[in-house]
Amino acid sequence: MLNIVQIFLQSDLVGQVITVGLGVFSLIAWTIMFGKHYELKRLAQLNYAFEQRLRDERSLLDLPESFRNRRAIPYADLFADAVESYWRAAAIAKERGSNDTRARLEHAENALQRALSRQALRYESSMIFLASIVTGAPFLGLLGTVWGVMISFSAVSVQQTASIQTLAPGVAAALLTTIAGLVVAIPSVFGYNYILSNTKRMITELENYASSLADRIELESQ
Repeated sequence: MLNIVQIFLQSDLVGQVITVGLGVFSLIAWTIMFGKHYELKRLAQLNYAFEQRLRDERSLLDLPESFRNRRAIPYADLFADAVESYWRAAAIAKERGSNDTRARLEHAENALQRALSRQALRYESSMIFLASIVTGAPFLGLLGTVWGVMISFSAVSVQQTASIQTLAPGVAAALLTTIAGLVVAIPSVFGYNYILSNTKRMITELENYASSLADRIELESQ
């Protein structure tokens, strides 16, 4: 029966460090995947509830400040930035004796774009770490294998007689790092693709919401 612990103990220091490092990366990858999944799920629920509540309101521009104090909700953050920028532009125009509706709408749309970019970055946070693990884990495993095989053949070369029995333990220990790299990378790549697809979908929904919000503000300002 294959004894992973024994093979690990037969590895040299470099192989053991790489294997342990890959184990740590695996824990990080699973933490990111589960954490990101539940974060996106929670944000989607909050967004849906906030959007449903706004649909029941006849006027967005006259809503109380309590609607703008929910910055933790992405949709609410876009709404707050757009409305606050609209009224800020209106106040400045009033001081100057102007009543340029187009300027108010432009300020609101610019605020929406800034908030949209900010929330998109929020959706994509931590993804770079997961992508790095997906890409780097197999190469780390390959590095450990090449290093281990090199050490094994180097040790055999100084012996007068060499056999498969003397070479096999070192090669098996070297291959352990490749297995570790694949064990880390395979679930991570599936998790990364799943989370990435959810992230792209939610960003598209965010863009659609920003567009509909801009339309409602424009209609109300006329």
